[in-house]
Amino acid sequence: MSRLQLALNVSNLEESVEFYSKFFKTAPAKIRPGYANFAIAEPPLKLVLFENPEGAGTINHLGVEVFSNEEVVAATRYLAGEGFNTEVEDQTTCCHALQDKVWVDGPDASRWEVYTVLADVDDTSPLAGDETCCASDLSTTSATACC
Repeated sequence: MSRLQLALNVSNLEESVEFYSKFFKTAPAKIRPGYANFAIAEPPLKLVLFENPEGAGTINHLGVEVFSNEEVVAATRYLAGEGFNTEVEDQTTCCHALQDKVWVDGPDASRWEVYTVLADVDDTSPLAGDETCCASDLSTTSATACC
């Protein structure tokens, strides 16, 4: 089981949360300063919002959320076997969660991750809101790719 992830840069987080809550008929799963995510059942989607006025209206990054570390390991093996350069991040604190993930570069500099959330992270943790913890460099300002 998995779901597609779409991470967007938005200019106004509050306004975007209101819009996407109504659009997908779903309340956010997590809201933090400059960050929100939705775990949408139908269609199966993990929608992540980064408040980033300079990059507003653009895709931050794309991904597939899986629900076990074994699925991340299997994806890493598959992607490497297909000739992709993989960048593995185990036990990384990112987007207010502890995660295992693998990154690959797609066409036109698109960044894709396959990841699983291992645990929620207390907002008092030094890295809880560190949006630079992920391996991606998307030329955005404070909200580089991390989900």
